[in-house]
Amino acid sequence: MAKREPTARQMRLAVELRRLRDAAGLSAREAAALLGVNSVQISQIESGIAGVSEKRLRRIAANYACTDEAFIEALVAMATDRTHGWWEEYRGALPTPFLDLAELEHHATYRWDVDFLHVPGLLQTENYARALFSCRIPELPESELELRVRHRMTRQEITIPYEAVVHEAALRIRVGGRTASRAQLTRILELSEADHITVRVIPFDLDDFDDVTAAMVYAGGAVPKLDTVVRDGPHGSLFIDSEAQLGVFRTLFRRVEAMSLDPERSRDFIHRLAKEL
Repeated sequence: MAKREPTARQMRLAVELRRLRDAAGLSAREAAALLGVNSVQISQIESGIAGVSEKRLRRIAANYACTDEAFIEALVAMATDRTHGWWEEYRGALPTPFLDLAELEHHATYRWDVDFLHVPGLLQTENYARALFSCRIPELPESELELRVRHRMTRQEITIPYEAVVHEAALRIRVGGRTASRAQLTRILELSEADHITVRVIPFDLDDFDDVTAAMVYAGGAVPKLDTVVRDGPHGSLFIDSEAQLGVFRTLFRRVEAMSLDPERSRDFIHRLAKEL
């Protein structure tokens, strides 16, 4: 049986351990000597091929002089996690990024979305999602299309704090026709009433917005170092996790948030759009 590729979460743990070693100024061979293993084992751990026990991870942190206890505990939780999430039923049936995103959301402590052309996936109705997936080129087989829709609907069952900033363009584009678009706006209004969900709108007539156009998913980790940004690219989803880039996207989100309408005015805005349809 072929060995399964590591998930994005397993790869993130591997990357963080490599970063700790680099910060300590140690080569793989030097680190292996401190741990009493060979350099091949270090390479396998840092590439996500091999797991790492709690005991060994704590030894690694000590040998790398890492004193950030909250960060260490978060890494231990990642290393010892044995969650078999609902998304695993789609493994082999949907592209891996779909599963990685669901796993990321499951472990996130909060989430921010910024979107300019489409309603964010966590706010979409079933008809809206189906219409979007139906536009794919090449066209998806009916069976995979329905799997993608079902996967997206299941992802919406989250309880973490969630804030979405959506451009007016995304709300006005009629995906699936007038009736489906009206139902989509109504759905956003319903969801925005939940205590853990905040929706903000960026109107067309906002001045000085041309330099902030970074659509993103921002998932908060157990500690800020373990935050993740997901961006869609021409060849699939890109997971971003370097501290420097995370800082840039935090700043971008706060800027977008500050420039958008507040939640109450946003609901009024969406209500007016729905009445126009």
